[in-house]
Amino acid sequence: MTTSGRLTQYAHGGGCACKIPPGELEAVVAGLVGPAAPRGPGELVVGLDDGDDAAVVRLDAGLAVVATADFFTPVVDDAYDWGRIAAANALSDVYAMGGTPVVAVNLLAWPRDVLPMELAGEVLRGGLDVAREAGCHVAGGHSVDDPEPKYGMAVTGVADPDRLMRNDAGVPGTPLTLTKPLGIGVLNSRHKATGEVFPQAVAAMVELNRAASRAALAAGAVCATDVTGFGLLGHLHKLARASGVTARIEAAAVPYLDGAREALAAGYVSGGTRRNLDWVLPHADTGGAAMDELLLLADAQTSGGLLVAGEVPGFPVVGELVPARAGGTTLEVR
Repeated sequence: MTTSGRLTQYAHGGGCACKIPPGELEAVVAGLVGPAAPRGPGELVVGLDDGDDAAVVRLDAGLAVVATADFFTPVVDDAYDWGRIAAANALSDVYAMGGTPVVAVNLLAWPRDVLPMELAGEVLRGGLDVAREAGCHVAGGHSVDDPEPKYGMAVTGVADPDRLMRNDAGVPGTPLTLTKPLGIGVLNSRHKATGEVFPQAVAAMVELNRAASRAALAAGAVCATDVTGFGLLGHLHKLARASGVTARIEAAAVPYLDGAREALAAGYVSGGTRRNLDWVLPHADTGGAAMDELLLLADAQTSGGLLVAGEVPGFPVVGELVPARAGGTTLEVR
């Protein structure tokens, strides 16, 4: 079900490309990290310190709670598909930590005087169907009247506290595996501008990262992140910085969705992608890589794949972690 006005035209940005720029966000939350822990059950083992994908609280020797929230503006014009994409994206944070989603609540902002509530129902139906696919309960949520439509979920999961995948656990000599192709951002930008539909991008975005997470855990991985709004380079910069290593990307090994390079050549690059690249360039040795290649590597993904420090069977290796270079260089592009 679509609206005659095209759903993406009711938002200033689309999907994870509408995130607050990473540099600005880090400056805002810097003062929220402190040594004092509140009284209460559990031990916070993953919090704000390294900008990981979700918070983790250890409850006992064998159980940890994983908590996250994610929502964004329309990334496609089909309301049902938007709901599916937003749910898969929110669940991904739990999978990126090595957890299993248990229960989610909806987060909905809706311009009720502009868009019919029946359309909001389609968004929620899409989210519910993907959560059911994941075996995750959906139990209510919260909604507000808002000039710009937004949808997502707050998700709670469980994990083994001794088998987490964190972004600060990378070690030199470990290969880097990417579990979904890049190019979602430029294809979504083209869709927003022209109305062209890209089924390959929708299929990638609605795919759960459940199988990739399980495969990574089975392979013994302890370090991972998902690739979303900050692009491959942005999320890899955070991982390398947190782990005290340098990450080397082999650009020719990175897979892309069909049509991604053509969309880039036609100029469909989001502002979020350009801000991602501006943020990481001071920390990168690009090896003379072309600007187009760097923009694709920084492309703001929505519901992208996992980036795993470790070799995961069935998925391409796109680089490796190497010892930290002097001068704060966290990224090498070759």
